[in-house]
Amino acid sequence: VQLQASGGGLVQAGGSLRLSCAASTRIFGIGNMGWYRQDSGKQRELVADITSGGRTNYADSVKGRFTISRDNAKNTMYLQMNSLKPEDTAVYYCNINPPIPQFWGQGTQVTVSS
Repeated sequence: VQLQASGGGLVQAGGSLRLSCAASTRIFGIGNMGWYRQDSGKQRELVADITSGGRTNYADSVKGRFTISRDNAKNTMYLQMNSLKPEDTAVYYCNINPPIPQFWGQGTQVTVSS
């Protein structure tokens, strides 16, 4: 697996989690990286993305609550999630943006209880 997401868990509404994504140097060097999520029965959606230079974009549903960042020296990307809501419950994945199917890993489960 060339992209490995970790850091998920069970948290109460209003709580925080920090996700990490470790990638190979080859993948991290491609440029734009993104965090995606998929809840059961729904399509996978882009939550946030970040360019190699650090420019970020967020889905409207997470703006002001989530922060994406990357450490190019460590080939690692992060997603700081604050003020979590039950509707944030999903499996979270990392990939480049636009995503390459072969790069999807298992993801990490985030469950927010009300």
